[in-house]
Amino acid sequence: MTKTGRFSWFYFSSPQSFYPLAGALQPWFAGLAVILCAVGLYISFLVAPTDAQQGEAYRIIFIHVPAAWMSMFVYVCMAGAGAIALVWNVKLFEMFAGNCAAVGASFTFLALATGSLWGKPMWGTWWAWDARMTSELILFFLYIGYMALQASIDDPRRAARASAILALVGVVNIPVIHFSVQWWNTLHQPASVSKMGTPTIAPSMLIPLLLMALAFTFYFFMVILIRMRNEILERERHTTWVSQLLESKA
Repeated sequence: MTKTGRFSWFYFSSPQSFYPLAGALQPWFAGLAVILCAVGLYISFLVAPTDAQQGEAYRIIFIHVPAAWMSMFVYVCMAGAGAIALVWNVKLFEMFAGNCAAVGASFTFLALATGSLWGKPMWGTWWAWDARMTSELILFFLYIGYMALQASIDDPRRAARASAILALVGVVNIPVIHFSVQWWNTLHQPASVSKMGTPTIAPSMLIPLLLMALAFTFYFFMVILIRMRNEILERERHTTWVSQLLESKA
């Protein structure tokens, strides 16, 4: 299709065009999230073998590790969308970035909480100021700071630009989190899934980890679509197409 065609990239960058697309994709993402989560949890807690060293307590990794992955993935998405909004001034990417923060903060909190629950029986402490835990906590504060900055500026466009700059500055923390176990002596074990070559983790544990990661990913996009649709209606409430849409549902 040409740049001006109906299905060009620029067509769905319009809130009016994106709104029905988001509505159509939302139930698919929700269904996939539920199915993958159900299968992942079943394998995680009923099929995966007991760890020889950590016993049954290790099973919390099937929540903790995907949540930690998502905390970084969402932040990269937020910073990337913010950069696009800054350069090309695309309102839809502003909305996407702004709605990532609350979801990313939730994943980060879940990673910190489950990590603490895992750390107590494994390391004998709820919290240790090692490099990975500290940098993950900094990530949580970056999300909180992003949301606080947004809330402090009344104009949504100005708030989006200021928040995007903060997100881009904070993105340097992502490689710190990822490589912290290599750069410093930490309580966390080295990478066993994302390392080059064959992962060292057993397939019986790797499969549920990946299923839960996919479930969390589809959940993330489902929530983002719901939040963006609500924000589109709020921002575009004075436009003709929103008025017509609301009248048709009345």
